[in-house]
Amino acid sequence: MRLLDKSSSEFLYQQVIDFIDRQVESGALRAGDKLPSLRKLSRQFDISVPTVKQAYIELERQGCISARPQSGYYLKAKQARTLLPMRAKWACCQPVEVSCRSLIEQVYDAVHLPDTVALGISNPVNAHPPDKALARLMRSVLSRVAEKAVSYGPINGDAKLRLTLALRYQELGVDVNHQDMVITSGAQEALSIALQCVAKRGDIIAVESPCFFGLIELIESLGMKALEVYTCTEEGVCVNELAKVLDQHKVTACLFSTAINNPLGSLMTNEQRQALVKLLESRDIPLIEDDVYSDIYFTETRPVPAQLYSEKGLVMTCSSFSKTAAPGYRIGWLIPGKFEETAKRIKRAQSCSTAMLQQWTLTDYLLSGEYDRHLQVLRKTLRYNLERMRELVAEHFPHEVCISKPQGGSVLWIRCRSHVNTSKIFSKAIEQGVSFAPGEIFSPSGQYKNYMRLSFGIKWSEKIDHAVATLGSLVSEYSKK
Repeated sequence: MRLLDKSSSEFLYQQVIDFIDRQVESGALRAGDKLPSLRKLSRQFDISVPTVKQAYIELERQGCISARPQSGYYLKAKQARTLLPMRAKWACCQPVEVSCRSLIEQVYDAVHLPDTVALGISNPVNAHPPDKALARLMRSVLSRVAEKAVSYGPINGDAKLRLTLALRYQELGVDVNHQDMVITSGAQEALSIALQCVAKRGDIIAVESPCFFGLIELIESLGMKALEVYTCTEEGVCVNELAKVLDQHKVTACLFSTAINNPLGSLMTNEQRQALVKLLESRDIPLIEDDVYSDIYFTETRPVPAQLYSEKGLVMTCSSFSKTAAPGYRIGWLIPGKFEETAKRIKRAQSCSTAMLQQWTLTDYLLSGEYDRHLQVLRKTLRYNLERMRELVAEHFPHEVCISKPQGGSVLWIRCRSHVNTSKIFSKAIEQGVSFAPGEIFSPSGQYKNYMRLSFGIKWSEKIDHAVATLGSLVSEYSKK
């Protein structure tokens, strides 16, 4: 029996829309799922491909589905209120000595609690771990290097890995000399070295607001002060607002993620990124770019590093494999710009060298082509998880809650009603077997108390559905007070 009634006065494309709606209502299609291809539905209903496409175009216009080039159409989360910019309510902050270590420690500890669904850590690789491929490559490396695996390596890292990384940047148009690069123990060490290259205790470091709490804690540990800069939920750092901040305060350096901010998932355009670098270099202010999420983009092309636009060498790029391949390997890198010699000296004094076995393994992973194939699957999985998580939050949280629409990465930034304090909900959530990251820890000055960050960098299971429902119940209960 045909699913479409060609004798009906209702347009055929509308009947296709009704069919998709029924699939969603029955649970056969869920947010993030790929819709049947145009040709498949055309054959199934014995109608023309243009008719099916007309239905999909209308569903896209309604915001129900999204088209992805060379991939197809995907179901979007319904009823999710997108978190929009709130520039009118932004008040310029003052530099502060950071002090939020206690709550940050609780968030980290909660990740390792038994029988707890960990939605409080950003670990995208969890969604599609390449552990088997890396284990195989590491065994192969061990068979070749023998006793060299337990020896010290060069201070600035393995030359072959540096060359391989430099070539990848050159493909993006960034002129990187592999001899200048420094391989580090994760991006956090790269960021630490970069900060020490350009600033000292008591200096003011401009950061995005909100920004990753690891950066806040790093600034605190170095005895520096953090100054928050207005950051758009969609387009990242506002260059005009930054100019005002620089006029009012003696900023020593800026520490930004121009591509895929954590927790917003915002993404600056190339034009905005170029304007940012031009502004800072006109004032001889270094930019330290935390670039760990650039390979986890949901746009059509990978964002280019801000270093592309540097003319004075004042931009330093920090990145790692922690978010894309192997967080446990602790392999990152620093492209230090004009601060090469200082960076190498600090690396030598700070940790001498970085583990060689992991470097060799990741070099083979890159050169084999497996890394790029892994990234393709990882991005696809995370986009699927994003839509499912947005739909769950929309379903279980109070209707006034607003949710970010990240351009990449693996986290959602959620705003609750103004009187809701997510730090107080945190302990109750832990008691019920769910962890998240309270919004307060993403601000040096303690803003965002009514926000929370949830990770969708996870292997999906029914536990996730239950965990989000639990958090929604706690937020709903608090919202009524």
